[in-house]
Amino acid sequence: MLAARIDWTEADVDFKLELILLPVTDVDRSKHFYQENMGFVLDVDHQPNEDFRVVQFTPPGSACSITFGKGIVDTTPGSVRGLHLVVTDIEAARDELIGRGVDVGEIRHMGPNGWEPGRDPNRARYNSFADIADPDGNTWLLQEVPEAADG
Repeated sequence: MLAARIDWTEADVDFKLELILLPVTDVDRSKHFYQENMGFVLDVDHQPNEDFRVVQFTPPGSACSITFGKGIVDTTPGSVRGLHLVVTDIEAARDELIGRGVDVGEIRHMGPNGWEPGRDPNRARYNSFADIADPDGNTWLLQEVPEAADG
């Protein structure tokens, strides 16, 4: 059976990624990390009973949130890899997070011969990165996308 091909550029449908589930071992420890260390905004902390709790955070300026808790995922804590936090100034973002107590890796960029230390010397979009891990080992990448000269 062949599926019909849909030309999404002509479709009148929006697909907005709004929530990513993170598996964690200790909800309160993760709540502290994302709120105090990462500076994410707490949207929800709801626990109707002992078997279910949902905690949702949104990174500043983001339209996509993260959720973790109890009774909401069955994946292994720490198994999420490579979530991207896009920033306009990776050095300022890294300094801010380090000041909040986050262990942030060194900034690196992809050069002609592979990974090189430091921010991309041309500030090329999507080419400077720094690693972060939450207390369970779920990993994040800071990724620099400098604003265009026209804003």
